[in-house]
Amino acid sequence: MTTAPALTETQVRRRGPVGRLVADRPWVADVALAVGVLLLGLVTASLALMTVEGSTGLGLFPRDAPVATTVMTAWLAGAGLGAALLGVRRVWPLATTAVLTVLAVVSLATAGVLGVVGVCLACAVYTVAATRPARTAWIACAAVFGVVSVALWWWQDIGLAEMLLWSDPTLAQIEDPPHQLVEPAFSGGRRSASVSLLLALLLLGVAAGSGVRARRLHARDLVERYAAMARERDQSAALARAAERARIAREMHDVVAHSVSVMVALSDGAGAALDRAPDRSREALRELSRTGRSALADMQGVLGALDPGAGGENGTGETLAGPTGSDLETVVERFRAAGVPVTATGLDALHPADTSVRLAVVRIVTEGLTNVLRHAPGATTEVAVRRTAAGLEVDVLDTGSARPGTGGGSGRGVLGMRERAALLGGHVEAGPRSGGGWRVHVVLPSQDATAGSAR
Repeated sequence: MTTAPALTETQVRRRGPVGRLVADRPWVADVALAVGVLLLGLVTASLALMTVEGSTGLGLFPRDAPVATTVMTAWLAGAGLGAALLGVRRVWPLATTAVLTVLAVVSLATAGVLGVVGVCLACAVYTVAATRPARTAWIACAAVFGVVSVALWWWQDIGLAEMLLWSDPTLAQIEDPPHQLVEPAFSGGRRSASVSLLLALLLLGVAAGSGVRARRLHARDLVERYAAMARERDQSAALARAAERARIAREMHDVVAHSVSVMVALSDGAGAALDRAPDRSREALRELSRTGRSALADMQGVLGALDPGAGGENGTGETLAGPTGSDLETVVERFRAAGVPVTATGLDALHPADTSVRLAVVRIVTEGLTNVLRHAPGATTEVAVRRTAAGLEVDVLDTGSARPGTGGGSGRGVLGMRERAALLGGHVEAGPRSGGGWRVHVVLPSQDATAGSAR
């Protein structure tokens, strides 16, 4: 039996070439992100420098103050440190977020700029959302937003609004500035723009990270469900193989054990009667030949049922080859010829339409008589078949025998009878009789009884 290949998360998520490269080599994405942060820091640093020069031309900063140097140093240092910290965000996402938050507060407190640290914070929050539960991600996002927003509101001098308003190169060429300030005056509108940009970046990071985590969990769930289905399929196949082995063993037991027991008894009887009763000996030999041919036909039927295309099974999983209901009298006569004194009544109670019931009765009666032949040779035996309102009842009774039996069986006989009856919704009771001997009582529901109860 071939085993289906295991399903992986990569197959479920259907990544493209770039996605597979990043999944196989995460360091590639880390390097690309660090380079992107550094490039963004360089580009925005030049824009921040133009903003400082323009605001100085407007008189918002003193011309002799080292504002440009301070802003550029903080801006580029923030870009470099942020890129380095993002390199370890996969290992320590929460610690990276906390350190970047401290870096943002220090940059605002010392230079009045946030720089690209806000972008780094959004990337860190993205990683938290992608690797941690949603509750943790939202708490981290709220904490970062709260701390950095307060720092922005109190200390920021150069932000989004200032860069949009004062980055014009012509402002730096003003000879007579309209203001003479040490630093730009506080403006809630300008600070609100920076706070809104920070909020948008953090929310974008949480949303993107949550989506990645949801897709990963969905893919993992599909993989686990596929693995569970594969295990269930393998277990079902193992149970089916075990059931098939048990069925084959039951059929082989019926064919081999029953027929061979009769053949041994017939051959012993023929040998014992060869001199004093040659006619009976010849009749026993003829019956021995018929029994052997019947066993061979049954064996061929069992082997043919192993072929899935042979169609040798009925709805209950029993092979249809071998004796049917019309052979019950033949079975009884065969055991009589083997030396078992059998009296039989009600053999005509089997209806031709009850194919599975007839087969089960034949097999169970054969097993019962075989047990008599083995364990109580010479015991008077009675086979009774009765049709009742509940279905069909069969009794195989013997009086016991003082003669020693031919030995113990395999233990499958009574078990096989019960399995056959259970397949048809019936049951078997087997045990010693109070007055001596053995009793096998079988109750099987017939098609007529089932149809009557349905009506």
